[in-house]
Amino acid sequence: MRTCSKHPDISVVKYAVQLAILACLTPIPLSAQERLPQDSWETVTIDTIEIGYGLQIDDVNGDGKPDIILADKSTVQWYENPSWNKHVIARDLTERDNVCVAAKDIDGDGKCEIAVGGQWNYRESVKDGAVHYLAPPSDRSQIWKPIKLYNEPSTHRMHWITGPDHSKRLVVKPLRGRGSVNGDGAGLKLLEYFPPNDPNEPWQHQVICDFLHLSHNFHVVNWDDDPEDELIIAAKEGVWHLDRQTNANKAEKWQATQLTDQFSGEIRDGKLPGGDRFIVAIQPMHGSTAATYRQPQEQGRPWELCKVLSESLKDGHALACADFLGVGSDQIIVGWRAMNEPGVPGIKLFAPLDPQGNRWRESVLSAEQVAVEDIKIGDLDQDGRVDVIAAARQTKNLVIFFNRTETGR
Repeated sequence: MRTCSKHPDISVVKYAVQLAILACLTPIPLSAQERLPQDSWETVTIDTIEIGYGLQIDDVNGDGKPDIILADKSTVQWYENPSWNKHVIARDLTERDNVCVAAKDIDGDGKCEIAVGGQWNYRESVKDGAVHYLAPPSDRSQIWKPIKLYNEPSTHRMHWITGPDHSKRLVVKPLRGRGSVNGDGAGLKLLEYFPPNDPNEPWQHQVICDFLHLSHNFHVVNWDDDPEDELIIAAKEGVWHLDRQTNANKAEKWQATQLTDQFSGEIRDGKLPGGDRFIVAIQPMHGSTAATYRQPQEQGRPWELCKVLSESLKDGHALACADFLGVGSDQIIVGWRAMNEPGVPGIKLFAPLDPQGNRWRESVLSAEQVAVEDIKIGDLDQDGRVDVIAAARQTKNLVIFFNRTETGR
């Protein structure tokens, strides 16, 4: 039996020393914030513009490099990668401003097709608005032939989407319903156009939905196993998911599911570190709040608010989601223009710090230098990292933020 002594047992001392040495050698787990690489960007201004309402990134000339397409006030132009030489392909399609543009290779030849929306008038909801398909010449740096399509008033946003037969369709969304005032009155008609083999022939169209009001933006997603695209749309009535359903007779109908009930202007989706899907919205239209919502575990329930990223935006006007940091999950770009509510514009990146997206780190890409009208993302220099392109109205610049983050890839 051991007796007490004022001198400790030598074996106890040795064990304590060993523990101390192990503690020094064993790495202490880093926090999520410390594990994330710090984003780094190289800013390049490629043009002075008038407004820069709409941006897209796609290959225009078929050389395998992503080009930049811009719908400016009265012109549509593309910037050739990597010189960024500007080619104006349309002028003065309408008396009033262009407002949106869509670009996608719809015939499989490696070169994108382009549509543009214009005749923009923010308050008017009866007669203004326009939709044109631009038919390219053999030399795509020259002026393209505009083909006017049917339009609803207040044309505002458009996307090419993939249908159930892998065909491409054009979806065009007005801001307001015909004759409505401040969100009261008829709902807006979200239209799906079916391109004919000869674009000069009449384009058929159908109504996807007509119950929403004051919808500023929508986004193309594919959340299931079928080939066709779905849509998420932000409106006065909140955020909605639109999914095409085909019955036994092959008749198509779009099914609408409400995700949130907060008036929203911008909407995008992404994946959290834990694997759950999220959406991010700017609330309300041209709003001050950027908020993220997590997909519920139980289907059919409202999406769960996981984090309000900011409540101090001035005219929130642009969102983008991608894995900018190269960590295997997505981060969020938020841009605001500070026009209707004067202040300092800005662009920030928000990165989730936990699997459920309850904590986020923010960093600044830009402040007063770029008053964002639109943002698009893509690997412009083809180095494996996602870059950001921003068009700005008050600061009148078109700016690339080349991603120089050390991702460890």
